Amino acid sequence: MSISHAPPLTTKGDISPPPDIVGVDSPELVALVPSSARRTRVPRWLRRSSGPLLLLALWQLLSATGVLTPEVLASPGTIARVGGDLVADGSLPGAMGVSLQRVALGLLFGVVVGVGLALVSGLFRIGEDLVDAGVQMLRTVPFVGLIPLFIIWFGIGEAPKIAIITLGVSFPLYLNVYAGIRGVDAQLIEAGESLGLSRWGLVRHVVLPGALPGAMTGLRYSLGIAWLALVFAEQINADSGIGFLMVQARDFLRTDVIVVCLVVYAFLGLLADFVVRSLERLLLQWRPTFTGR
Repeated sequence: MSISHAPPLTTKGDISPPPDIVGVDSPELVALVPSSARRTRVPRWLRRSSGPLLLLALWQLLSATGVLTPEVLASPGTIARVGGDLVADGSLPGAMGVSLQRVALGLLFGVVVGVGLALVSGLFRIGEDLVDAGVQMLRTVPFVGLIPLFIIWFGIGEAPKIAIITLGVSFPLYLNVYAGIRGVDAQLIEAGESLGLSRWGLVRHVVLPGALPGAMTGLRYSLGIAWLALVFAEQINADSGIGFLMVQARDFLRTDVIVVCLVVYAFLGLLADFVVRSLERLLLQWRPTFTGR
């Protein structure tokens, strides 16, 4: 009597391959890359600058073909030459220094006023009752319409110019910081209380970090309004600054100088926005964000 031999039993945990597939090459595993992580080979700085360069080329084309006459709008080449002349004689750097000083002082006072009122109104209910209604009323008043009152109150020196910038900066900061404070997740507050944090500890470690994204957004809005307020502020009997150059150019029908001043305003605003975006990347590293596809 013959005894048939059964295949050997595998013990528990034995994961060796069956005899019939020993020696067969296993397929290589290919890492899957999400579509959101794929990037084109064109540098991002080149893609971001392509729009302004195309606009500049169109502007030059319209000027060269006579569609835009020098009386209406000077060509980019003329504006570059005039800008170089203003830099060479020192008038443009001096005007930029004065305007930057005005914006810096107005922004500083505006941040103190706007953030201070937002903290009082956002952290305390009694503060909201006392502050918020008045701020909402003043926010609807165009700050440009207050220029005559500022001239009567502060004269025609530097004080009304800085006051206009301060007023324009304060309201966006107040609204965004206040919304950021009140938008903090209540579950985070409960978690902090369960960990034994005091009221000041909750404000310091939970509320203020949660309101920081809103504060950065408000700062970006405020910087844009600060440059807009500066344009109006430097029309008040100014004897220096970029706005003063624009007033002189208007009197002499120099559209090229006016465009140079507008370009300077635009680049200063872009530089200020770049500074705020850098602060966002530095201060908000803990917050994952969507970067686009």
